[in-house]
This record gives sequence, C-alpha cells and structure tokens, in this order.
Amino acid sequence: MKTVLRLCCLLFIFASCEDKEPKSSDTNLNWKQRMHTTTLPDSLESGSTYLSVYSQIYSVTEHVTHDLTATVSIRNTSRKDTLYITKGEYFDSQGKHLNTYIDKTIYLNPLETLAIVIAEKDKEGGPGANFIFDWQVKPSTSEPLFESVMISTSGSQGLSFTTQGKKID
Repeated sequence: MKTVLRLCCLLFIFASCEDKEPKSSDTNLNWKQRMHTTTLPDSLESGSTYLSVYSQIYSVTEHVTHDLTATVSIRNTSRKDTLYITKGEYFDSQGKHLNTYIDKTIYLNPLETLAIVIAEKDKEGGPGANFIFDWQVKPSTSEPLFESVMISTSGSQGLSFTTQGKKID
C-alpha cells in the first residue's frame, strides 16, 4: 500500500511540473464578443499610440536580466463615448512583429478597461518590446490611455514599474 501511495505522489509531482502555462494571454475577455461589426462613422478621429513594454530588464550588467510579467492596460477615458481600437500589434526589441492582438475593430464602453498580459516566461519581446495601437474616437472626446505595469517577484523581493503610451503620427 505504501508503494502505491509513493508512486501516486511521484506521478502527481511529475504531472504538476509540466509547463502548461501559456506564454502570453489576451486577457480573460473574449475578443470576438468585443468586435464592432458595423461600419464606423466617417466623423471619428483617428490616432495611434506607442507603448513601451519590458518583458526583461537588465541587472548588474547587460548580460544579466530579470524576466517580468507585463500587463498592458487599454482604458477608455471618456464618461459617455465609446472607444474603438482598430489594431493592436506587439513588437520585439529589434522592431520585429511578434503578434497582432487586435486585428478587427473592437469597442470599449465609457470608462471600460481591457488588458493584455505578457507572461513572465515569454521573453520574446526582450527589454525593448513595444505595442502600437490604432484607435478612433468621436471628435472632442478624450483620448484613450494606454499603460503597462511590469512586475517580478522572487522570494521576499519584488520589482515593479509602469509606462504610459505616447500618441504618434
């Protein structure tokens, strides 16, 4: 009986060591449910925002890095108008396109926030990763806010910092 119990414990330990965690996720929302399916009005103003995201940072020298989890926050800052995101692309430190998170127009209701999480194990972006978001709003509506929060913990030590998006042409 003890042998069977030990064997079951060993199988449980080996099964729990399997890496089932995805490298990155698109938040807990179903993006297809967020899709805007009708034609957007011509009166909307368009913009693009650059957001720096760090999946790794240097420590001590350029040869030592810490891996980070990054949460990308997409925020509609309007109290009354809908925000439309028409594209959201992720690039690595060398500018190589890694993923298109948003490729069909999605909407955010007033004051709503959506998130994209880049898992700590996903080192692909590197220390200079970034997003470009294309968006549209009604004229005289406040612009969206794009932020990222990077975090890493080890033992009793923690590291966290934020970045904010910058509107680009």
